Amino acid sequence: MYDVTALGELLIDFTDAGMSPSGQKLFERNPGGAPANVLVALQRLGHSTAFVGKVGCDMHGDFLRQTLEENDVDCSGLVSDPDHFTTLAFVALDPTGERTFSFARKPGADTQLRPEELNRDVLQNTHVLHVGSLSLTDEPARSATLEALCIARDAGAILSYDPNYRASLWPSAEAAAQQMRSVVGMMDLVKISAEETGLLTDESDPIEAARKILGQGPKVVVVTLDADGAMVVTPEGARTVPSFRVNATDTTGAGDSFWGGFLCALLDSGKDVSGLTLDDAASFARFGNAVASLCVQGRGAIPAMPSRDAVEEVLAANA
Repeated sequence: MYDVTALGELLIDFTDAGMSPSGQKLFERNPGGAPANVLVALQRLGHSTAFVGKVGCDMHGDFLRQTLEENDVDCSGLVSDPDHFTTLAFVALDPTGERTFSFARKPGADTQLRPEELNRDVLQNTHVLHVGSLSLTDEPARSATLEALCIARDAGAILSYDPNYRASLWPSAEAAAQQMRSVVGMMDLVKISAEETGLLTDESDPIEAARKILGQGPKVVVVTLDADGAMVVTPEGARTVPSFRVNATDTTGAGDSFWGGFLCALLDSGKDVSGLTLDDAASFARFGNAVASLCVQGRGAIPAMPSRDAVEEVLAANA
């Protein structure tokens, strides 16, 4: 039984790494993809995980599989595709560490996962299944995602969702909103950014957006607020959980590390997701904020995921 399984994109983040002696921009190859980032965060925090997805039969796909295996993420659900190249993302950083993306994904191997390729044994033996919306952009991965959610739900798993909107991967904002909203009613836990509130609900106010999402079935909604922390919303009400202030080097993976921490704290609590209180959700978010505060001080996403000891030190120092 896995603690958390994630399905979705596994890709290379080519991250801005300064200039060469000849004045040309340099990019550093980092393993990435939001669902995979969440899993490595959880592994570093002591939880068992598995990945379901697809990469190409190429040097980048081999590197990504090796990276997950080196981080003890089970890869029995990771398919290698001989016909499509591993997706690449080029990440430019501004002076504050914020990012802009350019993707090579027309199509990328991650969009080509088929329902019949799903590892059902993994999906039927996990406490949590986590997905994003990038696997909903194209067929056949869209159908595979919906099938995986049904398999895991029927086996009693908690369903977790982070839309992780990337405008350049959708034909339009309207198309993105339609697909991103299509799975909300299946979910138990939803994490969105403040910028995604309108796409998910037509509400710009985070609290109103979260309440609309709660009305569709999820038990807890978390709205991340960048450097200001996160807002947790349950049927009891809403609460803002402040961040731990640090000097960020690279915000790649910040939200994923936060969510890995949140899921870790949920699993550690042993509590049923249906009975979570506002205090519970705020406690989980504080742990997630501590994880994220460490991640953003490193470079890349997966390489910067912190250990549990480091997270506990942050929490103790800010008790």
